Amino acid sequence: MVHPAFFAVLPVRLSLWVWRRASARRLLLAGLAASMAILSFLGRPAQAAYSVQVVPSSPALGDTIAVIVQGSGQPPTVSARGQDYPAYDLEENRFRALIPTSPLDQPGRIDIRVNGDRGTNNIAVGLRNRSFPTQSITLSPGRAGLEGTDYEFDRMDALKALTTPEKYWDGPMERPSRGAVSSLYGLRRYYNGVFAEDYYHRGVDYAEGNGAPIYAPAAGRIALVGRVADGFQLNGNTIGIDHGQGVTSVMIHLSGFEVNEGDFVEAGQLIGRMGATGFATGPNLHWGLYVNGVAVDPVPWRYDGVE
Repeated sequence: MVHPAFFAVLPVRLSLWVWRRASARRLLLAGLAASMAILSFLGRPAQAAYSVQVVPSSPALGDTIAVIVQGSGQPPTVSARGQDYPAYDLEENRFRALIPTSPLDQPGRIDIRVNGDRGTNNIAVGLRNRSFPTQSITLSPGRAGLEGTDYEFDRMDALKALTTPEKYWDGPMERPSRGAVSSLYGLRRYYNGVFAEDYYHRGVDYAEGNGAPIYAPAAGRIALVGRVADGFQLNGNTIGIDHGQGVTSVMIHLSGFEVNEGDFVEAGQLIGRMGATGFATGPNLHWGLYVNGVAVDPVPWRYDGVE
């Protein structure tokens, strides 16, 4: 005979049994869900910290490498060859850093690192070799015009070191002279038969008559007006333009000025007159384009433009 107490506790035991089965089922389902989530995560390819574009994708010596970064947060740090390059805002969540190259660089692999709030990207780009013309020059001992002054060098160094946050240029740059091109960027030289290891022609030369007009290749602020009378013996009369974000133009050998320091100019605006001041053999304009202190080839900036 079943004791009456059995019937009294039976509903409780049944409830406990049902509750335990339900709990076990819930735990099993939760475990399966967690396992599936882990497997899904492990099977998913790793996401890059930023979306990064390198332009041009196959640069050559003398090119300017634009590293365009897309991602939220503060501007990332872009580094290559042991040096950091500032990244500037192009628009919301879009940044750009400029890496200059020159004929003095070694062709081959360049490792670019983008590091910021979202993590780190590592990109490799190949820097192609490029042939540059050579020129032999014979200099007589003590030839005048070869020495610059400390004042001249200091002012030029300060111009090339500018990193104004604003971007003044827009689109491809313009030809600064109507004269014929007389010397190309990157030309290497032999002086008295000895190869000048550290020398390359740091710009493009244009030849025209004395007093011919010189125009701003792009918008910017006149950051330098250097005069022979003030010590600009090597470059002669000089105009320096700050285009913003580490990009500057240098116009040398001028005969006269049409602007003053501090003026803002537009692309194509008259800024000076061609001359033969400084170390020059005749009337010409030397246009040097500097990116983060390095003289780069202006030609891609004229025809392709750099964002």
